[in-house]
Amino acid sequence: MSIDEITVRNGILFFLWVEFVWEMYLSIRQFNKARSTNDVPEALKTVMKHEEFDKAKQYSLAKLKFGFVKDTHSIFLTSALIYYGTLAYIWDYAHSINPVKGEVTTSCIWLFMLSLLSTIIELPLTIYHTFVLEEKFGFNKQTAGFFVWDKIKAFFVSQLITVMISSVIIVIIKSGGPYFFIWLWVVVCIISMLLLTIYPAVIAPLFDTYTPLPEGELRTQIENLASQLKFPLTQLYVVEGSKRSSHSNAYFYGLFKSKRIVLFDTLLAKDDGKGCQNDEILAVLSHELGHWSCNHIIKNLIVMQVNLFLLFAGFAFMFKYPPLYKALGFYNIQPVLVGLFVVLQYVMMPYNTLLSFLMTVLSRKFEFQADEFAVNLGKAEPLERALLQLNKDNSGFPINDDLYSAWHHSHPPLLERISALRESARKLN
Repeated sequence: MSIDEITVRNGILFFLWVEFVWEMYLSIRQFNKARSTNDVPEALKTVMKHEEFDKAKQYSLAKLKFGFVKDTHSIFLTSALIYYGTLAYIWDYAHSINPVKGEVTTSCIWLFMLSLLSTIIELPLTIYHTFVLEEKFGFNKQTAGFFVWDKIKAFFVSQLITVMISSVIIVIIKSGGPYFFIWLWVVVCIISMLLLTIYPAVIAPLFDTYTPLPEGELRTQIENLASQLKFPLTQLYVVEGSKRSSHSNAYFYGLFKSKRIVLFDTLLAKDDGKGCQNDEILAVLSHELGHWSCNHIIKNLIVMQVNLFLLFAGFAFMFKYPPLYKALGFYNIQPVLVGLFVVLQYVMMPYNTLLSFLMTVLSRKFEFQADEFAVNLGKAEPLERALLQLNKDNSGFPINDDLYSAWHHSHPPLLERISALRESARKLN
């Protein structure tokens, strides 16, 4: 290998390991913080029993330990893949079994093989996480048969979408001229908007059952809330999330004047004390509609598209650099999809890491704004109760290392969020 090739390869490996060490350092800080905390915070003593706090602590420690193993496994596997030129070996095999021998079809076969190998290699960790870790703390609701069928469906649906998009990308890069990255950006923007539109309505129902929320008090209250805010609600669904997990959630989707709200069935109040009461669900939805009212979705889409343009422009600047390919074992060819994968995944890693942190900061700001929107609707007290109930149901550990939380948590920690809610309510009154 030439000096340039060695420099590229070692540079990629260096950034990979720097990120790994940083993430490991943060996780160790959080692990030590959780392990050394034994008392329920004063603000939660009236709503969180000591046994519930201890379960949340043990769950948090278990997830962090699993993360140590998973991240270590990933860094060694990725380093070996880069160091030994595994991507090139897989490409050569994909080319050898491709009857057409064209770059588009070879690239699709290459991507399929990478995804298949990655899925197989990660399967033991996925099984452990679902059937050991989540099962131990009472969150897993999947049977083995459901898990297998779900993974098969998810794999082939994702491959179908990936192959179609990848084929379009290759054609644009190879035939788009010196400013192909502009055309690439425009087309990918259109594709991403289409996926945002069709995924909830077409793809998501392949995996979960969506049923209209039955007529009754809750449905009437939600419709009245949407009408009050002039939110263009067209459909109101309950998704059967309980067949996967007992974790709870709620969200809305849809573009322009057609919006749909989805409630997880685990969010609804149960006889065992889990789930939220109607006023708490309305408070949660007030928060979600706060994101809509404050145009957070549009702002995130704009940031995403600007970022996409910068990534494609960076790729256009770098992708013809021969050492980039030779460093990974591609000595005689420069497949554009390989170049796109390497540049966006590895070369742009420092930029991606910085952007991820900035997006976390922005997301937390948006969460506080959405909470304040709910407070202005008079939902401060039920929203606080809902946050406490959801934290209890999900065994969320309320104590966080500041640095770990600032880097990882796109939503503010529970205690910080409750404090802000109370302060906003106090100012309003």
